[in-house]
Amino acid sequence: MTLTKDFRETVVGRVRRDPEFARALLHEALTEFLSGNAASARLILRDLVNATLGFGELAEQTHKPVKSVHRMLSDRGNPSMDNIASILEAVQSTLSSDVVIQVVKAHKRPSRSNPKRTKAALSLSDPRPS
Repeated sequence: MTLTKDFRETVVGRVRRDPEFARALLHEALTEFLSGNAASARLILRDLVNATLGFGELAEQTHKPVKSVHRMLSDRGNPSMDNIASILEAVQSTLSSDVVIQVVKAHKRPSRSNPKRTKAALSLSDPRPS
């Protein structure tokens, strides 16, 4: 079966129509990042940036050249924590969302090498009044 529309076009259209979907993508990117899947997180963030503020605006907000921002969010990108933080700040601002991360006890039995096992719980909130 042939696809009639490019996947990225579909994502961009959905993000622009549905703010909850955009926040869900941000949540997924952060979950991937916290789970150690940085490459997946960067690619999800790249699609989210393309669909929302765009790389030109992101470059302005992060005070980085556009090419550098593109490179950071590529499949081989390696942005610093400072750059990730500034990218997330710009995306959160665009989506009018706050990110809340909490460390919680994991339900798995602790191992000898890691007796106090924890994991991160992530939630996004919409600070705008209902």
